[in-house]
Amino acid sequence: MTVRVRFAPSPTGYLHVGGGRTALYNRLFSQGRGAFILRSDDTDQARSTREFADDILESMRWLGLTWDEGIEVGGPHGSYRQSERIERYGEVADQLVAAGHAYHSFATAEQLDEFRKAAQAAGRSPAYDGRFRLDDDEIARRLAAGETAPIRFAVNRPGETSFDDIVRGEVSFDHAQVDDFVILRSDRSPTYHLASTVDDVDFGITHVIRGEDLLSSTPKHLLLTKAMGAEPAVYAHLPLLLGPDGTKLSKRHGHTAVNAYRSAGFLPEALLNYLAILSWSPGEDEELVSLSEMAERFRLEDVSRSPAVFDVTKLEWMNGVYIRELGAAEFVARSLEFVEDDLGRDLDEDEMKAFAGMAPLVQERAKTLAEVGPQLRFLFAASVSYDPTSWEKVMMQPEAMTAVSAACTRLAELPAWDAESIETTLRSMLDEHGMSARKGLQPIRVAVCGSAISPPLFESLELLGRERSLQRLADVAQQLG
Repeated sequence: MTVRVRFAPSPTGYLHVGGGRTALYNRLFSQGRGAFILRSDDTDQARSTREFADDILESMRWLGLTWDEGIEVGGPHGSYRQSERIERYGEVADQLVAAGHAYHSFATAEQLDEFRKAAQAAGRSPAYDGRFRLDDDEIARRLAAGETAPIRFAVNRPGETSFDDIVRGEVSFDHAQVDDFVILRSDRSPTYHLASTVDDVDFGITHVIRGEDLLSSTPKHLLLTKAMGAEPAVYAHLPLLLGPDGTKLSKRHGHTAVNAYRSAGFLPEALLNYLAILSWSPGEDEELVSLSEMAERFRLEDVSRSPAVFDVTKLEWMNGVYIRELGAAEFVARSLEFVEDDLGRDLDEDEMKAFAGMAPLVQERAKTLAEVGPQLRFLFAASVSYDPTSWEKVMMQPEAMTAVSAACTRLAELPAWDAESIETTLRSMLDEHGMSARKGLQPIRVAVCGSAISPPLFESLELLGRERSLQRLADVAQQLG
């Protein structure tokens, strides 16, 4: 069997990390088995924007999730944007009406509201059961008179729809819980249920891998598929992503868009790896696995049905591991944009050499690429700006003035300006004044780097250079004095 799967985001928002996981699982499942299709469910023209549509494509590419068919790639099925297939959805709706599977509904909003209130009061399902459906002659008369009405699918009752979900197992829906749902609005625009199902049938989708939040839509899609005379796809509904507090992942938990993690300095391979293991394990207690290795091991049957917690702290740890595995030149290349953005200008040739010299020291400690810029700002800025918290905590201590003044004097006498000589001199200074490394070196770090958190001090002094290092020490000594 040739597998055909699809990822069908709506361009009504930026690509969500949950959508990124769905796209990844579709890609992994189809790898080596068939085609991964990208389409745009953009029938909601009021909320769909070009910005969101572009973001979805850019975020997919940044993650390394290529697709075989669909938007911008093309394929045998014409347009892969629903907004360009409106006539097709109307055509199918009309065919369903002609076949007796659907009908024009003239039920008023007041009638529907009264029905739901009565059902709830009686403890019955509020799913609309079609009781206000008019006979065919009355429907024809009103349509001929120029009236418009939405088209609803006629759900057979009593009855049930069951299917075997790869992740959740056997799932059944009593038709008493499934309303006669609208498939085409009175303005001839399709609902999600119709457009999604028609696309899946037309594009030959064999497996629908999507979020659990769409599980309740599945009986409607299966009923539509059957009414169209098509073979239903196999479904797999992925568990929800939760925040650390156990509620559905949302903006109150922090970033939810893939592009936000890109801007925050996360590597795409790290984010992809983390998304993969949220609901699936590569086995053997492994967590770090490449995209190619994932494709070899991935099975939908192994996806957990339990909700997964999106833990940014763990993602930062994983990202740090991936950063440390980069080659030195690649680390510089990937973090350069963050350094220059933080500085507000491009680095010149000499500064690039200094960056390359300092990069390995920062790389060992960075959890994100966005941390690199602030840590190296002291190296490229004309003057240092002091972190208020570091200044208050370190420079207000009684040893600070002694440490900075003594360091300025001792370092000025150094014949050679290198990290080894600087370290020897400063440790000798600590012994002379009876200071611990924390009490004596932290004031020097803040004076030179502007923060108590910085790359290794001795190497920082070497790369900053004698003149600028001594000037910063002298300026701070003057301020403290």
